[in-house]
Parts: sequence; C-alpha cells; structure tokens
Amino acid sequence: MSAYPAIADHGMVGDLQTAALVSSEGTIDWWCTPRFDSPSVFASLLDSERGGYCRLAAHLPGGQEPVVRQLYLSDTAVLVTRFMAPGGVGEVADFMTPLTTGTPTDRHRLVRVVREVRGSMDFRLTCRPRFDYGRAPHTLERTGEAAAVFHGPGTDLHLHLHLQVTSPFVLHPDDDDLTARCTLTAGQTAAVVLTSDASGAAAPEELVAEDIRAELEACRTFWHGWLRSCTYRGRWRDIVNRSAITLKLLTYAPTGAPIAAATMGLPEQIGGERNWDYRYTWVRDSSLAVRALSDLGFTEEAAAFRRWLRERLEAGGTASGEPLQIMYRIDGDPHLTEEVLDHLEGYEGSSPVRAGNAAADQIQLDIYGEAADALAQAGEMGGIRGWKTFADVLDWLADHWDRPDEGIWETRGGQQEFTYSRLMTWVAFDRGIKLATLHSRPADTTRWAKSRDAVFRQIVDRGWNEQRQAFVQHYATDVLDASLLLMPRVGFLSPTDPAWLSTLDAMDQELVSDSLVYRYNPEASPDGLRGSEGTFNLCSFLYVEALARSGRLHQARYAFDKMLTYANHVGLFAEEIGPSGEQIGNFPQAFTHLALVAAAIALDEHLDKAEHGGTDG
Repeated sequence: MSAYPAIADHGMVGDLQTAALVSSEGTIDWWCTPRFDSPSVFASLLDSERGGYCRLAAHLPGGQEPVVRQLYLSDTAVLVTRFMAPGGVGEVADFMTPLTTGTPTDRHRLVRVVREVRGSMDFRLTCRPRFDYGRAPHTLERTGEAAAVFHGPGTDLHLHLHLQVTSPFVLHPDDDDLTARCTLTAGQTAAVVLTSDASGAAAPEELVAEDIRAELEACRTFWHGWLRSCTYRGRWRDIVNRSAITLKLLTYAPTGAPIAAATMGLPEQIGGERNWDYRYTWVRDSSLAVRALSDLGFTEEAAAFRRWLRERLEAGGTASGEPLQIMYRIDGDPHLTEEVLDHLEGYEGSSPVRAGNAAADQIQLDIYGEAADALAQAGEMGGIRGWKTFADVLDWLADHWDRPDEGIWETRGGQQEFTYSRLMTWVAFDRGIKLATLHSRPADTTRWAKSRDAVFRQIVDRGWNEQRQAFVQHYATDVLDASLLLMPRVGFLSPTDPAWLSTLDAMDQELVSDSLVYRYNPEASPDGLRGSEGTFNLCSFLYVEALARSGRLHQARYAFDKMLTYANHVGLFAEEIGPSGEQIGNFPQAFTHLALVAAAIALDEHLDKAEHGGTDG
C-alpha cells in the first residue's frame, strides 16, 4: 500500500456542511469538521505519518491483496468500496446523511457499513485521528467494547470524535488510537460510525442495525429526490448528474455558499510550491457554479447563493477597501489569514502546505462581472435595498474599473491590466443597464453605458494583438490566456466573429495540447511562482463550449469525449491533468465540474441544431 494514494483514487462523501475523501483502499484520509474550512481530523493525504486516518478494509491471509473497485450507488453520494478475492466478496458503503435544515451544527456523522456479499472475509479497522491538522494531542476514553471517544482538548473547538461499532467488531486500544477486526460471512453486516462533536452534547445513542439501514436508505432517497429537479435530458446524463451532485456536496447548506474544492494543499506539480487552500467561497467560482446549477434547474441553490452574495455586497468593509472581496469563508467572514503548516510533509513531499489564503486581499476586478451576471440571471435584486446596493457598486466601478489587478488566476508576480478583468467589468455594466431598463429601476445608466463602451473600446484597442491576430492575456504581452474562452458566452462578441475565430485558432496553437488546455504559458508570462503546472480542466471544458458555440462541432465533441476519459473511476475531477494523464491539484474541483455542465449543455444544444438543420458542424 502506497503512502500516498493517487489524488484521483478517491470518492467524496458529505452532509452539505463538511466532506470527507475515501480512497479505494478504504481509508478516510481527509476530513475537516465541523465545517469544510475547519481544521482536519484526518489528513494523511497531506502527511502519511502525522495527518491521521481511519482505514476499514478487507484483510487477506498471506499478504494477498484483494481486487478493489469503488463506485457510487447510482445518482447518490453513497460511496461503495468493494473487495474481491477467491474466498469472498465484501464491501464498505460510506455516506453522510445530508443536513437539510440549513442550520449550522457542530455534530456530524460519517457512517461506514460493511457487508459480506459472498463467501467470507476478514475486515480490519484502524482509527488514528490527529486533531487540528495534526498539531493537537488527543486522549482516548473507552466507553465499552463497542464505543470510545477521542478527546481533542488542544483544539480551539474542543472537538471530540466518537467511534462506535456493531458486532462482531470489538474495539481494542492502540496507545491513544483504536483498532478492531472481524470476520463476516455471506449476508452478514457490521457498521462503524464516526461522530464529530464540538457542541458538548451527550454521547451518541447505541447503534441499532435497523436504524443504520434506515439511515442509508434515507440518504439514497434524499439524493434521488434532489436529482428529480434536474432538467438536463441530454446525451451525457450520468456524468452531468455526477457533476451536479458534486457541486451540491461542495455547497455549505446554511449559507448557500459553494467552496472551490474539498481540500487544501494538493499540488499543481508534485513536489512543487503551488499548493493552495481551496476550502473557501470565491465570488467568481461560486457565481459560475450557481449558473451551472441554475441551468440544470436547481433554482433553490441559485437563490441561496444570490442571498449570500447580496449580503456580502451590503456588508462591505473588505480588507482591500473594495466593495467585494474575491473570496470569503463560507459564513461570509472575510478574514483568511494564510499560514504555513511546516510540520506537515505535504502530498508526496509537496511543500509548503498552506492553510488560509493570502490571495483574499488581492484586487481582481473580474468578480464584479461574475457577481452581476449571477444576480441578473434571476432579475431579483433583493428589493429596493438590494437594488440600491447593487447600483452603488456599479457607480463605484465606473470610477475604478481602469486599474491593474492580479487577474483571475491570482498570480503573485505583480499587477497587470488583464484583458479578462476588463471583459468582466464590461459584463457588470452591461447586466446593470439591462436590469435597470427591464425593471425600471433608478440608475445612472448614461454613466454606466459610457463606462461600458469605454471598456469595450479599450479591450478592442489594447487587448487585441495585431501580430497574433488574437486577444491576449494583458495589455503588455502577446501571451494568450484561456480565460478569454468566455468571451462569446458573456456576449462580448459573436462566437462566429472573425476576431474571435482567429483568437480560437491562436489558442489552438499555443495553449491546446491533445485537446487539453493550459491556462497560459507561465514561462512567457511569469506569475511569481516556481515550477510548472498541468493543463487546467476548467479551461479544457471552456474550450469545448467555445468550439461548440463557434460551430466546430466535430472538434468539440471529440475534445469533450476525450476529457471525460480523464475523470476518475467515480466521475470526479481535480483541478488539473498532469503530463502522464494523472489528476493533480485540489480535489474534487467545483470549477471543473461546473464547466463540464456548461460544456455538455452547449454541446447538446448545438448538436441538436445541427442534426435538425442538416449542418455537418
């Protein structure tokens, strides 16, 4: 067993307030609780020795290894890991019951159900929690042969982790950790339940097999019921449904705020320094995620995020002095102090491991466009007060759009006049004008229109490189940038405009490799960081969408089908694809899954038109 499983060798389970990763070896090697952005209890994914884990897996005699397969129960977030050997077949079903009340809770329950399908098989359990990213000691309290609690007194949250098992498991102490083993024969089941608690509530009730079965069925029923709202009926229903479930799992139900990814510190290059904390809510990512869910018919999620976004606009008071900060904690807290956890080795030695994110203080002007677009989709601005706040932001933007910033990719190599940032300020003014006109709201639309047109002229004059015959990353370079693949979608120009088609051709030459797309060339456009990165999955799916909108359907479908082969065994994507086709970066990545949804919808739409219109694409 390798010290570090492949990043892609995981499925995710969650309860809409926190999430855990389970490897195909049966190991929970990542779980932060009681929230996505809380310190970890299990983090062996970032340090195999110090991080902590909970392993529940088959054990074969003589050092044999079972054949392992992992899958989700269809259209659910119930993850099943199957262990197969000549003497038997067993499986572990991991799940967390979704918390649908919308109320934050400090108590979370992760259930692991073991079942023997054929023959007999030994199973072994090892639970070694390491609180506060492995920094806080814990003590073990036995409360019986089938229950114990790990106390983490050194943590700010005073977090406790209860471990309960059903027969025939019997818990045995291993210093301050626990182990257990049992043999199951065909038809037998057992359960292991982890309950994290920072509330000081009473110990969980004793486990009852019938209750566990009912809990599993309730979890399945929830996901089947939730997916019934999906309006997608296209060619790729299975992978689109999986992406929708993933986006839902990455959304903090009490506030409606999506996070960028479930993890922190997973590298963009093995052994490199591009290791960031993505467990927060980016205005950009979240606005695009909500657009994807809205396009699939999930209107409640879209409305919840818009409320969260309006609250951020009304709160103001960001560290940068801007009306909006680029990212927040899931409860709207703008403070994301970055620290280096130098006691952690990092995934396969990729250090430093960072918690928090210093990019929160950056200026990225594009967020105003994404925010305006998200609010404009419903046309409901939160009443008179909401409209006034929105209009005030656009009035402010009219005075402040023409500035250098750090750009969409949060480079740490200095501010530039990024074309994508300008593009999205154009979107902000465009959507504001349309909303004011449609709903007859008071607004200085004359000023907004003047700013919108000034942005447009500047992009055309300075963002266009005559020699490259393409729009470029920023005004002081001839380097291309895949973020501009969104130009046609946001309506800045037609997808068949000659200037756009020549830009797409230039991207084909510079950024596309075997249908996979790089964000930009860091060697030609230094970003202040050492090392390289893989192709960016978001950009690869944006490329598919852009090809489809531009009528290049054969190319688009081929690129899309090829991208789907890079999904992991349960349909999840990380942030990037490495040089050997491996998934790298934080996992699973909301950006990737939202772009997959958008690409599928656009490709379906244009394939349908071509089939009915007789065009060959």
